[in-house]
Amino acid sequence: MERTTIDLWVGIFVSLGVASLLGLAMKVGNLTTSNIGETYTVTAAFENIGGLKPRAPVKSAGVVVGRVGDITFDSTTFEAIVSLNVDKRYNFPADTFANIYTAGLLGEQYVGLEAGGDEVALKNGDRIKQTQDAVVLEKMISQFLYNKASESKEVAPAAQAKSTKTDDDALGSNPLDDLKDGSKN
Repeated sequence: MERTTIDLWVGIFVSLGVASLLGLAMKVGNLTTSNIGETYTVTAAFENIGGLKPRAPVKSAGVVVGRVGDITFDSTTFEAIVSLNVDKRYNFPADTFANIYTAGLLGEQYVGLEAGGDEVALKNGDRIKQTQDAVVLEKMISQFLYNKASESKEVAPAAQAKSTKTDDDALGSNPLDDLKDGSKN
C-alpha cells in the first residue's frame, strides 16, 4: 500500500475513536437528548442527597419520567431542596414518595418516584412530602464495623464470666495422666 492510503485509514480510525469517546462522555454526563416534552416542576426536601446531580434521571417503575432540575440548600431547615422536572404525560398522586437510589453498586444516582393512592395529582410547584435520603455506602460500612467492634467487646467479658476453669485446673490436671496410671475417675 502507498503511504497516503495508510495515512487515510489511520485518520479514519482516529476520527472514529474521537467520535466514540465524545459520545461516551455525553452519555455519562447525561447530556444526550431525551424524549421528555413539556414538564411540570415539583420539589422534594432531602437531608442527604449523596452524589445526586442536576440532569440526573427521575424514574418511576424503571422508566425515565423526568430529570432533576435544580439542587439548592435551605439554610433554615438544613436540607437539600431538589427540583424535579416531570413530563406532563405522567400525573403522579399528591402522596407520591421520592427516593434517591443508586444504579448498581457504584453507579449514578437518580430519583425514584413511587406513586401513592391519593386521587389528587401533583401539579406545578407542589412539594413531595415523603422522601427517603440517599444511602451512603461509606456510612453503612462504618456503622457495620462499629457495631461489630462493640459486639465483640460485649461477647469477650461474657465468655470470660462463663468459664469455670481456673488457671490451676488448666495446668494441674491432664486427662492423659489418668490413662498412664491405669486408674479411672
